[in-house]
Amino acid sequence: MNTYFNINYEFDKAEVHRQIEAAQKGYICVADGVVLNNANRDEEYLKVVNGGLFAICDSSWVPLYLKSIYGIKYEQYCGADIFKDIVSSRKYRMIFMGTSQKTLDGLQKEIMAMNPDVKDMKFVELPFRDVEDFDYPAIAKMIEEDGAKIIWVALGAPKQEKFMNKLLPYLKSGVMIAVGAAFKFYSGTDEKRCPQWIQKHHLEFVYRICQDPKKQLKRCFWIVATLPKLYFGEVKRKRAAEHLRQAIPHKNVT
Repeated sequence: MNTYFNINYEFDKAEVHRQIEAAQKGYICVADGVVLNNANRDEEYLKVVNGGLFAICDSSWVPLYLKSIYGIKYEQYCGADIFKDIVSSRKYRMIFMGTSQKTLDGLQKEIMAMNPDVKDMKFVELPFRDVEDFDYPAIAKMIEEDGAKIIWVALGAPKQEKFMNKLLPYLKSGVMIAVGAAFKFYSGTDEKRCPQWIQKHHLEFVYRICQDPKKQLKRCFWIVATLPKLYFGEVKRKRAAEHLRQAIPHKNVT
């Protein structure tokens, strides 16, 4: 795990899955540009994002920024991909929570092709309410009785991250993963993910703007507005770390 742009990222996919399997309980944030931007403008939300096991990188641009700063090549691991990888592995009992019942019904039907076991798993619509007002003890009890290892949460950022953080103290076991739009992508009833060639050219944000311009343009404005400060802040941290290493005298080993 490494900290870049103040987010605790885990870029190694094998390590992501190793930690999920080993963890008794915890949560994972899927950090796209919206999460990155909001976390760096809200200190309390940043604590929530970094309060989980780690965050995976759902931005295709962050690896490009890191390569330009550090010369290290990282890869994006988006929510839709980790969702598909875990569901299709058929290794875990799961609960799917959030969004509308229509989307959940479509999701269950569509993903049965990759995992027939989901036929007997819970798909739970969460009521529309403030994150402070959920009955977290009751939700934790439902999860405990079900025995799910993976708890998928789709409430949209920043609500879903705050929801996981508040639910965590009541959980006895289970790993929560916030997947944002993944439920919609795989439901067959809502918006679809952009084609691979658009993803390859780092233009998914353009596709999503076309799908929902009112919502996405506002998000993109704030991302673009805060990017220079984040980028040059990371450059400054790199230089400070290099100066520190140079200032520490090397010890001769005898």
